[in-house]
Amino acid sequence: MFPFWMSPCCSSSSKSSHRQQQLEFLKWVRDNLETRLAATNAAIATMERQMNEESPESPTP
Repeated sequence: MFPFWMSPCCSSSSKSSHRQQQLEFLKWVRDNLETRLAATNAAIATMERQMNEESPESPTP
């Protein structure tokens, strides 16, 4: 039977290669999530700033 993609094989070099691929994938996921989180934080900050600018000041009697 032929090994399927991303399935670990018996040899230590294949196992090492598989783990390296997993590590690279997980780093890519982390970097992608960090980018999305930074964009989300920026959008939240912008929205809060805009809401504070639009809110009417307390009227003086």
